[in-house]
Amino acid sequence: MINKGVKIESILPQSPAYIAGIKAGDKIISINRHPVKDALDLMFYGDEEFIKLIIERDGRKLSFNIHKNALPLGIEVAPFRIKRCVNKCLFCFVEQLPKGLRKSLYVKDEDYRASFLYGNYITLTNLTQKDYERIKKLRLSPLYISVHATDPEIRNTLLGNYEAPPIMLELKKLAKIKIRMHTQIVLCPGINDGKILEKTIIELHKLYPYVSSIAIVPVGLTKYHKNGLTPVTKNKAEEVIKIIEMFQKRFRKKHGVSFVYLADEFYIKAEKPFPSLTIYDDLPQIENGVGMVPLFINKATKLKIPSVKFKKRFVTFTGTSFYPYLTQFIEKLRKKNIPIDVYPIKNNLFGETVSVTGLLNGEDIIKGLASYIEPGDLVLVPDVTMKDSEDMFIDNLKMSDIEKILQVRALKISPEPESLMDAVFKLT
Repeated sequence: MINKGVKIESILPQSPAYIAGIKAGDKIISINRHPVKDALDLMFYGDEEFIKLIIERDGRKLSFNIHKNALPLGIEVAPFRIKRCVNKCLFCFVEQLPKGLRKSLYVKDEDYRASFLYGNYITLTNLTQKDYERIKKLRLSPLYISVHATDPEIRNTLLGNYEAPPIMLELKKLAKIKIRMHTQIVLCPGINDGKILEKTIIELHKLYPYVSSIAIVPVGLTKYHKNGLTPVTKNKAEEVIKIIEMFQKRFRKKHGVSFVYLADEFYIKAEKPFPSLTIYDDLPQIENGVGMVPLFINKATKLKIPSVKFKKRFVTFTGTSFYPYLTQFIEKLRKKNIPIDVYPIKNNLFGETVSVTGLLNGEDIIKGLASYIEPGDLVLVPDVTMKDSEDMFIDNLKMSDIEKILQVRALKISPEPESLMDAVFKLT
């Protein structure tokens, strides 16, 4: 195959690449004689101190010798085309979406490059031998793997892919080349829970430390779900917590780490207090909703809040599951005479079983706040509601729509105690 190179999208001003004369629109053909086809090659081969770049400009090939002087190279290249998922998972969230939402939500990705770069979970069902060779060569570690069950029949049923290779064989290939893996199990009651869950944890533990962590997350079901799965109930959450606590105790005694972790939603559903933050170790799966709430509570408890006079009221919102925890922090702010209110927003788009803040949509937010908003209020919008977009909610409404319809000023914030407080004091 002829290497067509990768197009440069931008050059950082005054960077080594900029000083050398490289321009946006150039195509990188090779770095130090290694072909370059995407951002991973640029990261790997561009990490050397002395770099010889072959680029293509206006049909001509040009050579550049660059001494980085310990600085970043300064090149941003075009994103690669994501490999699409061909599985038909029983719990696939994309298949549970209504029409008309933000286009990026309908992309079913299954790309080891995105797993390494962004922490996206992959199933290892589409890797070729060349992919494994590249993972080894570029040291793409850690990777994030969706396991669900190590029993081949049960896993393939959940994936809706009866040609999928046994997951333990694939994980062993990665362990053999010393790639670290963070794994997840989407728990579907009646299918991969109970003894199947225990078996999966035991078998994954055999590959420790290359399998570095296991996250158990409850299956997410919208009102559009058609495959007959059932959500995690209070009783099921209690059952799972009991199993995981048993394993955590065993693993902490043996390795000094918990190794297996539960998504916060299990404790919320079970109406049980969260374990000590130390149980989550270095929070290896926090982006998977594992330890987010305990970390928030811990930070909120330690935060010192000065008293300042405010002229305007602040309003923020959250999903119904996080509301009780955010309310405690908001009350702490109010005791310091900070005029701020928080409101829970029900998810009418996906159904009330979807209670996380990150899946709230613009229409529900606007309708949920409409009866509480007063003229002059400042609305603090959690940035997780616009995770994959600059300022657009999943239903294509924007921050500006909140401002226009509710006639308020809106500000995007990170949903952390210090970020929320910083935003308040910056707007005094």
